[in-house]
Amino acid sequence: MEPREGLHPDTLAVGFGYDPAEAYGAVKPPIVLSSTFAYPSAQAAKDVHRAYFDGPAPERDAPFIYARLDHPNLKLLQARLAVLDGAEDAAAFSSGMAAISAAMLAHLKPGDSVLHTTPLYGGTHGLLHGPLTGLGIKPVGIADALDRESVAAAAEIALKHGPIGLIHVESPANPTAGIADIAMIAAFADEMTRLQEKRPVISVDNTFLGSLLQRPLEHGADLCITSLTKYAGGHSDLLGGCLTGSLERVGPVRMLRTLLGTHMDPFTSWLLLRSLETFPLRNGRANANAGAIAAFLRDHPKVTNVTYLGFLDEGSPARAVYDRQCTGAGSTFSFKIAGGEAEAFAMLDRLKVFRMAVSLGGTESLICHSASTTHYLVPPEIRREVGVDDSSLRISVGIEHPDDLIADLAQALDAI
Repeated sequence: MEPREGLHPDTLAVGFGYDPAEAYGAVKPPIVLSSTFAYPSAQAAKDVHRAYFDGPAPERDAPFIYARLDHPNLKLLQARLAVLDGAEDAAAFSSGMAAISAAMLAHLKPGDSVLHTTPLYGGTHGLLHGPLTGLGIKPVGIADALDRESVAAAAEIALKHGPIGLIHVESPANPTAGIADIAMIAAFADEMTRLQEKRPVISVDNTFLGSLLQRPLEHGADLCITSLTKYAGGHSDLLGGCLTGSLERVGPVRMLRTLLGTHMDPFTSWLLLRSLETFPLRNGRANANAGAIAAFLRDHPKVTNVTYLGFLDEGSPARAVYDRQCTGAGSTFSFKIAGGEAEAFAMLDRLKVFRMAVSLGGTESLICHSASTTHYLVPPEIRREVGVDDSSLRISVGIEHPDDLIADLAQALDAI
């Protein structure tokens, strides 16, 4: 299912990979809720299992067997996600953390090290510094993901424990919106073959920007990981995650998904196909709103810092990477207020239009106090080190009218 020449993402998101003739002429793909699929003969049953487990593209092109392995809605969704990311293949999961967990478990083994950018989403940090550490895998943070020497220093520490199996990049970072130079990190991984037998796999968590604003695979990443719960789903009514990349890289993770049972179910797959159709429209409106709100916050006397990517200093290393790597600033960022937790809580409790909740990328605008919610499990000293303190608030701008959102923030800031 190759994309037709010249089609834009807006068009691909609506119809790529689906032929109404395959489903009684239905303009939209139906939900196929069957948990199992019949074999036409005993020999066909053997052949389909051989194709699934031993074929040239294992588990990708085989006929359907059982919904935990693959099903029609999942297959169509994965084809659409792959084309939006510019990838050969995709694997969709029941959540973003399921996708991250499978990627790490597929490419790491006891005795390995893993490099990661900082800060990380709290769930990713908990996985790396909890269960994976218990398996004998050592996580080492990269202090500055824009500086090659910082990456090299982290690698030197990691190699004392064992070979580096994976470099996990979160860019922009949650919640600080710090960015990493994906191309530089990928080039560094290439050079690692001088020091160890295998090149580390580069995985990039692309949740904050998504395929419309950043395409990590084009900059040297092996796997692009996205929480579909956020912008792709876009309505705060489903959980999902995906990873995209080459057949070689996605295949082992997809096979592990079969064993773990963390695939996406048919109804959620169908909901995501529905949501992808309006993804470009929602994304454009939210991004425009975010620019206006970020400007308001930057100029407010009770706000001390705004991490909106559009405000990166001209001529800075971060700005250079942003201009080369991204096509927009997104609509999720953080800001700091004068004061600490008491002032932050007072402001949050005054909001009327913004919803106080975790997550991001929905049609509604959300806000949360990162230190006590999304990053609660991250040790306080690490939070302070990466700039997530008690004055930090993470904001996800939705598609409401920007004047109403600004007015809501203005009256809430009066509470400080």
